[in-house]
Amino acid sequence: MFTRFRENYIGFETIVIKEVVRVARIWVQTLVPPVIQMTLYFLIFGGLIGSQVRRIDGYTYMAFLAPGLIMMSVINNSYTNVVSSFFGAKFGRHIEELLVSPLPNYMIISGYVVGGVVRGLAVGSMVAIVALFFTHLHIAHPLITISVAVLTAILFALGGLINAIFAKKFDDVTIIPTFILTPLTYLGGVFYSIQMLPMVFSEISKVNPILYMVNAFRYGILGVSDIGIGYAYVIILLFIVALFCFSLILLHKGVGLRT
Repeated sequence: MFTRFRENYIGFETIVIKEVVRVARIWVQTLVPPVIQMTLYFLIFGGLIGSQVRRIDGYTYMAFLAPGLIMMSVINNSYTNVVSSFFGAKFGRHIEELLVSPLPNYMIISGYVVGGVVRGLAVGSMVAIVALFFTHLHIAHPLITISVAVLTAILFALGGLINAIFAKKFDDVTIIPTFILTPLTYLGGVFYSIQMLPMVFSEISKVNPILYMVNAFRYGILGVSDIGIGYAYVIILLFIVALFCFSLILLHKGVGLRT
């Protein structure tokens, strides 16, 4: 039993190392562009437009904006890393080597997810450093901040994996981020508090799961949130369990992987 576990762990570790090395090797593509993009957000929205915006929950707009942009970078990069890497493995047809190996499907999923989490947290940390040049950030609840960032990265890494499984061509890789992920992120409280919205739109916003992740992360840093932190954890964990189980089913059935 121990030997079997050790063999599975070696396979898992190999996938993780491959994913991390991939991120590090092409860092000009994986790490630099999102940091530059977030820096522009800080300059335009936080610096220019934000100076004209009143304080929100007692904080300047720049301070209010920073947690949202950090979380947005975690979401986008954890998702993008897995969808591009896994689809690349499909396109290159070396994913078949994993499918015929004795490595359990849950280990394959976990390996790719860890790679996505590493990239998401790496970019998020770099954006947090950039934010310090624009505003002062004092982390009110470190444990909540870290746990929400990690769980959110896991969630969207799983989402990227599912997108890659169903994708049949490179164009399919961008459909979900363009038409679903980006709108939900922009409408997820990154740039505003839902308390600023009319009541009907405030209630509609609560259907957006990203709102809970952004607000939970903002609570971890600033100590303020538009929603209950307990609800946020429940929603994030439920989505993680659902997407992980769905991913297992897809790999077990070979959906989008077997010809």
